[in-house]
Amino acid sequence: MKLSNSIIILMIAVVNISCKRLPIVLNTWSFTNATIKAWDVAYREQRSAIDAVEEGCTVCEVEQCDTDVGYGGSPDEHGETTLDSMIMDGKTMKVGAVAGLRNIKEAISVARRVFEQTKHTLLAGDAATEFAVQMGFKKQSLSTSFNEEVINEWKNRNCQPNYWQNVLPSPEESCGPYKKIESVQESNEIENGMSFVNEQSHDTIGMLVIDINGNIAAGTSTNGLTYKIPGRVGDSPIPGSGAYADNSAGGAVATGDGDIIMRFGASFLGVEFLRNGYRPQQAAEMVIDRINKYYPARSAAILIVDMEGNYGSACQIFRSFPISIYHSELNEVKVETISCRQLEDDTPGSGSFLDANNILLVGAAILYAKIL
Repeated sequence: MKLSNSIIILMIAVVNISCKRLPIVLNTWSFTNATIKAWDVAYREQRSAIDAVEEGCTVCEVEQCDTDVGYGGSPDEHGETTLDSMIMDGKTMKVGAVAGLRNIKEAISVARRVFEQTKHTLLAGDAATEFAVQMGFKKQSLSTSFNEEVINEWKNRNCQPNYWQNVLPSPEESCGPYKKIESVQESNEIENGMSFVNEQSHDTIGMLVIDINGNIAAGTSTNGLTYKIPGRVGDSPIPGSGAYADNSAGGAVATGDGDIIMRFGASFLGVEFLRNGYRPQQAAEMVIDRINKYYPARSAAILIVDMEGNYGSACQIFRSFPISIYHSELNEVKVETISCRQLEDDTPGSGSFLDANNILLVGAAILYAKIL
């Protein structure tokens, strides 16, 4: 009888520890103003996870976080800034997204209008802008003097780096215009070129929120890659690539070289690992392992949370990957930074902080021993 009571007490203790973490807000990079805003919405105002994600990402769009979110940054080859964004509800599995949005600053809010006012998932290009105007958003230029400076410097470097291949004249020496090489020899070799994406051009804010009702939402906002070929869309607005959320398992957001990340459905993959019983840190490392097998020189990072608020993160090629966290056990926003796997590093995954699941397991073992 004593053993049975001890087990019951242990189970109650572990459940209470887990539940204390909710609500929780997490986002990629040290964009703490965005985290704080989302926390205020989810905790102090006790509004939905969807509201928190939208308003949190909006902060970065207004503040132009690291010039990689919002207007006036990451111009394409023509010097134009376009925006990609997505928002996803893990309770209903509904998604709203925009890609290649022109002349509208509020990308995440337009994505939410797609979510709420249409039966579609993704709108793109000029038609997405037209939709935004119908929804009451104001058309305005996304370009600034910063765009002009960036593109002029790039042209002075013979347009290096760029994203062309198998064209003439050589994209390694010329700005084009290009034409295709008529005969391109097929190759089975893995593409191992170094990534142009680093800590200063990481392509997105990704945010995860679990609200007081236990519902999860995910969102992204970005202005894409600097010097991208006009029309390029990365992982951020693609469900399952840039972000994914499912109340039955958890959520994930990815950042880095979006052209590579979207080839693996990285966020969906991470959530499926959760569903199959892996802890968030294990799931994150397994996602990076999968990418690393084919693209060891390309930058990628992922942040994963389960429905109890346990989280984990992993990355490669970036020197480090900071994430911003706010939950009910913290008095203020916290930034945790992990080191990333490099080309010469053969250890699986990456990530140096102990995830909450491991802490719970250790704590539970100690508690159980004391009760007995």
